[in-house]
Order: sequence, then structure tokens, then C-alpha cells
Amino acid sequence: MPLQDWSETTLIAEMNDEPMFSEDFETLIGRLESAGDGTPDVIVNMIGVSRLNSSNLSQLLRLRKTLMSRERRLRICSVDKEVRSVFLVTGLDQLFDFTDDVSTSLASLQIESAPR
Repeated sequence: MPLQDWSETTLIAEMNDEPMFSEDFETLIGRLESAGDGTPDVIVNMIGVSRLNSSNLSQLLRLRKTLMSRERRLRICSVDKEVRSVFLVTGLDQLFDFTDDVSTSLASLQIESAPR
């Protein structure tokens, strides 16, 4: 999984199907846990994911919990229609913020960060 440091405060993780999904996710979580106070917001680009299993959903929930505990944000983008249906059926679509693509995710994070 390519991890791209978009900025000091934003990390983009491009996910793939199993078995890489689980391995890549462990790399991502390890990096976030070692970041301490410097934990970035995370965009999970699911462009390479065509199916999810319960383990994958658990990993996404773990990521969400890690980021929320550090007051950081998570966006999930480029979700295939069949993968999106898994989120809908499980009710997890209510817990995650979805966007169409990486650019939209970046824009939404910037808009939320803008001073009012």
C-alpha cells in the first residue's frame, strides 16, 4: 500500500484487496500508533478494493477509534458500488465519512479546518 504524506497533517493510504488489505492496514496502524501527538488525518483510498470481509471492517473500525482518540479525522473514498453495499447492510455507513475521490476528501478536510 502506498502511503503518501500529502502534508504534515494529512496521510493518504491506497488500499488493495486481500491479502494485501490486512497487511497494508497493519502498516498504516503501526505508523499512526508511532506518530503520537503528530497523528495526521487519514484518507483511505479504496480504489483497489473490490470486496470486504469482517476482518477488513474490524480494521477500519480500529482505525476510526485510533484517529478519534487523537482528535483526527478519517475519510474513505473511491468506494466500489459492491463494497459500499457492505457498509450499507452493516449500518457502518453511518460511522464513516465517504467522498467520491481523493481530491474531494482533501477539499472536505480543508473546508473543515478553515477558520470561521
